[in-house]
Amino acid sequence: MYSTALKLLNKFNESNFKAYIVGGFPRDLYINKKSTDVDICTNATPKEIKEIFKDSKINNEQYGSVSLIYNNVRFEITTFRKERKYENNRYPVKIKYIDNLIDDLLRRDFTINTLCIDSNGNYIDLLNARHDIDNKIIKCVGDANKKIKEDILRSLRAIRFATILNFKLDDKLKKAIKKNKKLIKKLSYYRKKEELEKIFSSSNCKYGLDLIKELELENVLNIETDVVITTSSLGIWAQLDVVDIYPFTKNEKEIIKNIKKALKENVLDNAVLYKYGLYVCTLVGEIKNIDRVKIVKKYNSLPIFGIKDINIKADEICKILNKNKGPFIKEIYKDLEYKILNNSLKNNYCEIKDYLEHQI
Repeated sequence: MYSTALKLLNKFNESNFKAYIVGGFPRDLYINKKSTDVDICTNATPKEIKEIFKDSKINNEQYGSVSLIYNNVRFEITTFRKERKYENNRYPVKIKYIDNLIDDLLRRDFTINTLCIDSNGNYIDLLNARHDIDNKIIKCVGDANKKIKEDILRSLRAIRFATILNFKLDDKLKKAIKKNKKLIKKLSYYRKKEELEKIFSSSNCKYGLDLIKELELENVLNIETDVVITTSSLGIWAQLDVVDIYPFTKNEKEIIKNIKKALKENVLDNAVLYKYGLYVCTLVGEIKNIDRVKIVKKYNSLPIFGIKDINIKADEICKILNKNKGPFIKEIYKDLEYKILNNSLKNNYCEIKDYLEHQI
């Protein structure tokens, strides 16, 4: 990916344009952290990029944004620009294409995201990004209050970066986040969930939650921070009463609902393990501080894992009971499930047959 990105930069240079890798990739490369997204900034306009790369796609010409798949790698490319006016504390509504890198970097959020790499693989550090990365501190580019007020999503991005990188927030940044916290209500729940999901999914999640609490953002985010950290973010979401507020997929809602139900039951019970499955039950175990090994061992020893595991077929049941197929089959299987799971009936064809014959 990196070598492909450098080749792409050279393509720009060959066409007499400036271009640099910018943002998260140079930062992560500098600290030897794996990164999957490569952003490019250039003084070429979207139309000029289109002339160089015929397959490129202009996402939003207003913001100078272009997508390009080059040598099977996807790149997001933006034109150097100044952002003069923001709307609803979120989106720039007036921009101007420019020709120099420094002014483009000055519009960005945090100094740690201003490190660049040129086509020769050299770091370009115009705003002392490496100093802040070395000191593990997140600072705004320019006035913190102005930056946060311009785009309130930066508050959550700051906490996300601090969580994932295990960096501290600059005092001026903290003050700006607290001062403008009410503006977070303007953010869509989709955007808020996107950032919270990354925080909840981090191995450093506790730190992120502590920052949210310290910065007094619980109310504006409609969440609590006094939760048990789980290996899956869904375990954390299940402890929060937000399923009707935040946008979850159908599958996520189902899992959250099942976690909430299983929390009221004994996850070491055969019937509960069978009903909710290992994934849900291990998350419940984490929340209730039940040894995962015990849950996995108990689950693996279940006599059946689904109706298909019951050792008798529907047509065999009909033959034993001398009946045609009908809705009664479902009820019989439910009864067999119950009996087998509570160990009052073995999952053995002969024993099941004998049991059914005694029901006639």
